[in-house]
Amino acid sequence: MNQTNSEPLSDIEIARAARPAPIEEIAAQLGIPAEAVYRHGPHKAKLAMSFVSSARAAARGKLILVTAISPTPAGEGKTTTTVGLGDALKRIGKRVAICLREPSLGPCFGAKGGAAGGGHAQVVPMDEINLHFTGDFHAIGAANNLLAALIDNHIYWGNLLDIDPRRITWKRAMDLNDRALRQIVVGLGNNGAAREDGFDITVASEIMAIFCLATSLEDLKERLGRIVIGETRSRRRVLASELNAHGALTALLKDAFQPNLVQTIEHTPAFVHGGPFANIAHGCNSVLATQTALGVADYVVTEAGFGADLGAEKFLDIKCRMAGLAPSAAVVVATIRALKMHGGVPKTDLGAENVAAVRAGAANLRRHVTNLQKFGLPVVVALNHFTSDTAAEAHAVREMCGELDVAVHVCRHWAEGGAGATGLAEEVARLAESGVARFKPLYPSDMPLAQKIATIAREIYGAKDIAIAPAAAKKLAALEADGFGYLPVCMAKTQYSFSTDPDLRGAPEGHIVPVRDVRLSAGAGFVVVLCGDIMTMPGLPRRPAAELIGVDANGQITGLS
Repeated sequence: MNQTNSEPLSDIEIARAARPAPIEEIAAQLGIPAEAVYRHGPHKAKLAMSFVSSARAAARGKLILVTAISPTPAGEGKTTTTVGLGDALKRIGKRVAICLREPSLGPCFGAKGGAAGGGHAQVVPMDEINLHFTGDFHAIGAANNLLAALIDNHIYWGNLLDIDPRRITWKRAMDLNDRALRQIVVGLGNNGAAREDGFDITVASEIMAIFCLATSLEDLKERLGRIVIGETRSRRRVLASELNAHGALTALLKDAFQPNLVQTIEHTPAFVHGGPFANIAHGCNSVLATQTALGVADYVVTEAGFGADLGAEKFLDIKCRMAGLAPSAAVVVATIRALKMHGGVPKTDLGAENVAAVRAGAANLRRHVTNLQKFGLPVVVALNHFTSDTAAEAHAVREMCGELDVAVHVCRHWAEGGAGATGLAEEVARLAESGVARFKPLYPSDMPLAQKIATIAREIYGAKDIAIAPAAAKKLAALEADGFGYLPVCMAKTQYSFSTDPDLRGAPEGHIVPVRDVRLSAGAGFVVVLCGDIMTMPGLPRRPAAELIGVDANGQITGLS
């Protein structure tokens, strides 16, 4: 996220100019012995599962959640702030680790770009992390597609389970945006009975969710076996374990399941592991990495994808509920530019001072802050600085947050690294050590599924009600009848608005949230709720970022942002 017009270096140039320390030195900061560090080159590694198990058992650190306002084309900088805050906590003397998701190739080659931070607040090696990294996503995609192949192979060789081809719900997956694969036909020619199928992007797959929520190899295998792949002709749900698939899937994921360790430009340890999208999945890094970090650091700074209505809600209602995590504080990231867009200013006019638009757009920030307070969390606002920001605009944000008794810190970590976020770090430490956090999920597990959906819509999105399509209502009733009503719900909707209309910015109220479909992710342990027009396989924009990416004569990646 370039924050000035005169900055001569791009993100990748800044990252390339960094001088990373050997990964063993980064591990040593957290007391991780060299024999537990499995090198993938000099600056990235996986950790031995034996060490991970012992670290998880000793988990004691304070967990800090970084989230943001609803994203806009103006930019917010949530991952950049997560990295900057981690560096700043280290600067004020804290033993700290950062936990991030692995970037997906879909947005990297599409419109959003990479997800390793920006400016002088990045994890490195930035280009490797944004591309193939340690191969985790390839393993997840292979496991997903092995299960798909086993399903069709079982039908081809006689279909002893009597699987109804019309009721197969398991889709293939790949980690790229390709709208042509949303709906396809498989089994043509002599390959078996033709049927409709489709692809999800890997980061929206249930195996990605399982990978990120499992706590051990045994738990991983058990969850993979619980995957519901479809129904028989008599409408009985069929599990992956009935195809004897879960052992092979676990074998494919075994090495990927080890958490990855890298570092920031300032040599702060960073666990980068797992990568579910937050608009169509649960949007958090792996439980295994988070719990490991909590066992070796006093402070663990993690991010949840997109705005707090999506990533943070799922982090709190799904990940924390399942893993027994309890955050000590939450940071909401905003920019003056983004608030002006939420206040109605077009992107072309964001450079001019407009206090009225900031006040209007601050309604979006206010709702995200008050939503997090409903979970019992103390909140601080990080105002990510741009050179076009004015004192009057920042004062307008402080006034609004003052009404909520929430501190605001202007942060300059993009330009200055951790030194530009020490004020934020001191406030986060104060909140975390005050003991005022009283975390609780938004809804109880025994609430009916439709009521959970309505609670999120009303309490988090500001909606008047939900409108469940008849087919979705029938599925919800069947899930309740089959004993899945205790599961949390994973809302899939546009990230750009509290509503399902991506063009409706600010803090809309009184809208209806349309629920068009629901999907059971029994292995992951939640029910996916598809709202509005959200797709589980994105498409590329008119001018994809892939057109600008290349390799120079020295073999270095160019054009990556």
